[in-house]
Amino acid sequence: MQFLFPTFLWSLLAVAVPIAIHLFNFRRTRRIYFSNVSLLKSVEMETSSFRRLKQYLILATRVLALAALAFAFAQPYLPSQNKSGTNAQSVTSAYIDNSFSMQNEENNQRYLDIATGKLDQLLTLFRNATRLQLLTNDFDAQEQQLTTTDRIKDRLTTLKLSHTPRTLPSVYKRQTNILARHAGSGKNQLFWFSDFQKSTSGDLSTIKIDSTNRLFIVPVQAKATQNVYVDSVWLNTPFVREFQNNILYVRVSNAGNDDVQNLVVKLFLDDVQVSTAPVSLAPKGSATTAFNFTVRGKGFKRGRVTFDDLPITFDNEYFFVLNASPVIRVLHLYGQTNSSKAVENVFDNDSLFTLRSLNAGNADIGLLKQSDLVVLESVERVEGAMRSEIENFVRRGGSVMVIPPSNPDLATYGGFLSALGVSGLLERPSEESIPLANPERNSPFFSDVFEQSIRQENLELPVSKPVWQWQAGGAKLLNLRSGDVFLSQSTAQRGKVYVLANPLTEAFGNFAQNALFVPVMYKIAAQSVREQRTAYSFDENTITLTVPEAPQNTIYKLKKDKIELIPVQRLNGNQLIIELPKSNQLNVDQELESGYYELQKDGQTQQLLAFNHDNQESQLDYYSPDELRRIFANQPNVQIFDNVADGDFVKEFQKQNVGVSLWKYFLWAALLFLLLEILVIRFIR
Repeated sequence: MQFLFPTFLWSLLAVAVPIAIHLFNFRRTRRIYFSNVSLLKSVEMETSSFRRLKQYLILATRVLALAALAFAFAQPYLPSQNKSGTNAQSVTSAYIDNSFSMQNEENNQRYLDIATGKLDQLLTLFRNATRLQLLTNDFDAQEQQLTTTDRIKDRLTTLKLSHTPRTLPSVYKRQTNILARHAGSGKNQLFWFSDFQKSTSGDLSTIKIDSTNRLFIVPVQAKATQNVYVDSVWLNTPFVREFQNNILYVRVSNAGNDDVQNLVVKLFLDDVQVSTAPVSLAPKGSATTAFNFTVRGKGFKRGRVTFDDLPITFDNEYFFVLNASPVIRVLHLYGQTNSSKAVENVFDNDSLFTLRSLNAGNADIGLLKQSDLVVLESVERVEGAMRSEIENFVRRGGSVMVIPPSNPDLATYGGFLSALGVSGLLERPSEESIPLANPERNSPFFSDVFEQSIRQENLELPVSKPVWQWQAGGAKLLNLRSGDVFLSQSTAQRGKVYVLANPLTEAFGNFAQNALFVPVMYKIAAQSVREQRTAYSFDENTITLTVPEAPQNTIYKLKKDKIELIPVQRLNGNQLIIELPKSNQLNVDQELESGYYELQKDGQTQQLLAFNHDNQESQLDYYSPDELRRIFANQPNVQIFDNVADGDFVKEFQKQNVGVSLWKYFLWAALLFLLLEILVIRFIR
C-alpha cells in the first residue's frame, strides 16, 4: 500500500490525545465511610472491571477513528500494474476536442457531452490536485495556467463548440509549453479526448512524446454516418444582372458511406425562397446543381443555400453575397480625332456602364483609380506620368485595352506593353484586308456569346488591316486567317491587358461595324470588374478586399448583429488586407457564427461579406484505435484506449495507471469507529 499524500500521516500523532486523556485521569477521588462495607466491596470490584473494559473500548474506537481519518487524508492506494503509472503530484494536462464534428451523436448524446462527462469522472482521481490544465480548441490565454479540479469542472459545464479546429501537433506543442514552465517531480500525464478526425488532426507521425511524459489517448469513436455539405457556389457570369436570368451553380458533397436520394436543396435570396432542386449523392460523392433566378434592384443580395441533414447540422447552411448589377466604370482616353465614336456607342447606352470619354492630353490621370476598364484608343505616345499610372493601375487589378493609332510610336509602345507582359511588338503596315478566323467557341471568353443554334460557317466575320503585330503572352481571343493575332488577353499581376491589331476607323477594317464588336467589348468590360468573392471561410488567415482609397489611419470594422470586431488590418492603396480573428482572440461574449458581416468605415457600410466555416470539419473520416496504435507503436509511453464509451473508462484507467484507491474505505472505517464509540457509551454500563 502506498500514499498519494504521505505528509498527512503526521496527523497520526493526534491519537496521543485520547491516550493521554485515558492514561492520566486528574479527577480527585473522595472517600465515603460506611458502617458495614462487606457487601459494598464485592459490588465495587465488579463495577470497576466493567468500567475499565468500557474505557479501553472507548479508547480503542477513538484511536482507530483518528488513525483511519489520517489514512483517508493521506489517500492510500494499491499500486497499479503499470510501474510508470500517473503521479498526482506532477502536471496533468487534458485536451478535449470541442470542434464542430463533436456534435455528432450516439444514443441521442453528443460526443462532446460524452467526452466532458468522462473527463469529469476522471477528475475525481485528482480531487485535491492543484496542477491541472484544461485545453480546448479555443486556445484561450487562461488555459495556459495551472488550476484546480473544481475550476476545471466548472469550465466543463460551460464548454461550447469552437469554430477553429486544431491539429494535434499544435495541441501537443501547447501542452509542452506549460509543462516546460511547471515541470513536476514525477511523470507528467497528458490526455486527449477527441474523435480524431483525419481532416483536422494533422500529421500524427511528427509527434514525439517526451520520455518524462505519458500520453493517454481516449477516442470518442465516431462513426462515418451521413453528412452532406456545400462544397462551393459560383455564378456562370462575373456579375449578376438585374431583371435578367442568372444561373448559380452549387456543388454539394456527401461525406458519409450511405446513398443520399433526392435531398431537397433550397436557394434563398434576401430570406425569400426563389428555387429548389433535388440532389442525389453517392457515398463519398459530389453533385452539381444549377439554380435559375432573377433579382430586382441593384446592390448586395444575401444568398443562402440550405437543406435538412441530421445529426451534423453546422454545415446545413451556406451563406454567400451577390452584388447585383454593379456599375462598371469605363474610362475612354483617346488621342487622335475620335471620329468613329465606336467605344462611346457601345458603353454610353447601357445603364450597366458609366463612361468617361476624355482626350488623353487633357485627362486627369487620377481618374484611373476610380475606373475598372481603361480603353486607350489612338494615343500616339504613352509615356511619363500616364504610363506609370496605367502600369500601377493594371498591377492593382485594373484592366486596360490598347487600340493603336494609325501610325503608332513603336519605341514608346514597345516599352509600355513589354512592362505589361506583351512583348515582340513590330510594325506591320498592310494595304490588304485580312479576314478574321472563326472564334474558338470552347474558349471561356466566348462561352456565353454565341447561341448553340448558330453554325460557325454562317458567321459574317470582319476584316482587318493591322498596323502592328506582337507575341501574345496570354490568350489569343481572335486571330487573323493569316495566323497572326488580332485580339489578345494577357495578365499583369492582378490586372488584364487587351491589345487590338488595328484602329477602329473604317480605313483599317470593319471590326467596329461588325456584330461581333459589341459582345466582345461587353465581355472585356465584364471581365474587368474586380470580381468579389461570394463567400469567405473563417479558417482563412487573411482576406484581401478592394475598397475606395482612404487615409492610412482609417479603421474598418466587421459587424454582425451585436458582434463588432476590429480585426488586424493594413491598407495598401485601395487594397484592404484583413487578418481574420481566431477563437482565442475573441472576447468571452463573442462567437463567430456563419452569416453576413458588414464591413464598416466610420459607421457606414462599405461592403457586405458572407462567412462560412471550413468544410474540413464536414469530412467524416476518423482514426480508429488500431490506426492510432500503429502510428504510436514505437512510443511505449503512449497508451490508447479503445473507446471512451465502451465500459467504464475511468475504472479501467485507475486500475492500470493509478491503482486501487483505498481512501473511501478508511473514511467509512472512521465513521464506523465513531459509531461504535457511541454504542459503547450508550449500551455498556
